[in-house]
Parts: sequence; structure tokens; C-alpha cells
Amino acid sequence: MKIENCNTYGKKPYTIAVIHGGPGAAGEMTPFAKELSRQWGVLEPLQTAASIDGQLKELKSVLEKYGDTPIQFIGFSWGAWLSYLFAAKFPGVVKKLILVSSDSFDEKYAQKIQETRLNRMKEDDRKKYHSLIKLLRDPSIKNKNDALQQLGELCEKIDMFEPVEIGIPKIEFRADIFQSVWQEAAELRRSGKLLEWGKKIQCPVVAIHGDYDPHPAEGVRKPLAAVLNNFRFIVLKNCRHKPWIERWAKDDFYRILKGQLEIAINN
Repeated sequence: MKIENCNTYGKKPYTIAVIHGGPGAAGEMTPFAKELSRQWGVLEPLQTAASIDGQLKELKSVLEKYGDTPIQFIGFSWGAWLSYLFAAKFPGVVKKLILVSSDSFDEKYAQKIQETRLNRMKEDDRKKYHSLIKLLRDPSIKNKNDALQQLGELCEKIDMFEPVEIGIPKIEFRADIFQSVWQEAAELRRSGKLLEWGKKIQCPVVAIHGDYDPHPAEGVRKPLAAVLNNFRFIVLKNCRHKPWIERWAKDDFYRILKGQLEIAINN
């Protein structure tokens, strides 16, 4: 069911919130949320604000209206960062934080992401990638949503190990949100403030990461282990960026994820 800035799955109470990536890729968590809704009520908040603070306030509003708090957060990719920042700002609202395929929390690992993707691309895809990046950076082009969608689809193709067919979710690509929010987020990482936020997190944190994800696992494990008091890192074999679509990883992913959710529910 679609409500204000949010999709709902399963029955009340909504004890789990799944947070999409991007920024500016609302709707991509739909297949994932549907799977979890077989057991639990799930919220899929849709971020529409063009700033980090705006997205945090959006999330807070959705959870106050519809969530059963304290709630379990599952953040994917950019959504992992947003969930992490939310847990730091509103510690009483989050019962457990699960980070799936997060970007690196330390700047020194960040440059490896593009390098890995480009090395995996064929020449035609590499040319298309650079062309799309150029379009997104061109201030004379007003509507860049199509370019962002093409870039997202290209990266997703490269970021798959061996995908299974799960149906294509309807994703609303918003280049304005992507560029505005990511500029803020990248500066948080460069300045070291992103990691500083982690010291305010009070709930247990689990990070799940594919061993072939272009976002290096060590860029998540090492920085977070240094600032979080209750942290566990789990690596999935034969898995890239989206574990729930990977043939050889999805069963292990859901087994581990559901097990972690049950731990928090039973405590």
C-alpha cells in the first residue's frame, strides 16, 4: 500500500524499515521488502528531500506516523549511510541497524570503487560510463533523470555476479536529489565527520557485504569497528552489490538477515 512518502508491505505492526539507495532511487527495495513482509510488517520510506537533514526529517516523520518504534532499520547502499546517520541522530528510535552493501566510510577506500567498476567493463560500457558522468556534471542540462537512470542501470549490470530474475521494480530516478545529497555526503566522509557520527549510535549494528562488491569490504569493516561498540561484519561469498538478486548468495543472505532480525525481535 502506498502512503505519504512510503510503501507498506505485510500487516501491522510495521517493525522493519528498509531504506533505498541512490540517493534518488526511490522504489528499488520493493522486491526485498515483499520478501520480508512474508513474516513481518515492513515500511519502505521514499526519500524525496534534496538534503541529508531533509531526508532524516522525512524518515522521522514516516516512522512517527506508521512505524512501531523502536524499529529495525535495513539500509542498502546509500540507504546504509542514511540509516547510520538516522541511528546516530535519533538513537531511541532504532532498535537494530543492518547495513547492506554500504559505501566506504573512509575516503581512502573510495577511489577503489570507480576503478573496480571500470576494470570490469567492456570498452563500449566504459565509454558510455564516462559520457553519462559528463552529462550529469554539465550545468547546462536541466533534466538529468534519464542520464542518472542509464548510469544506474549500467552500474547495476557491472555490480551483478550471477543474478536471478526477480522482476524489475519501478524506480523513480531523481538526479537533483542524487547530486545535492551526494555532494553533502561525500564532504561528510572527506572531513571525517561521517565516522564521528557513529560514536552516537547506541543500538547493535550488523554490516552484510558481498565479497565481489565494488565497494571494498574493508572500507566498511575497519572504520566502523573503530567507532561502534556493538558491531558485527558478515561477508557473503560470490556476491556483488545486491545480495537478494544473486544466485549463489541470496539464500545465505536471507537466512543471515532474518536471523539477525529475529534476534532483535526476541530481545
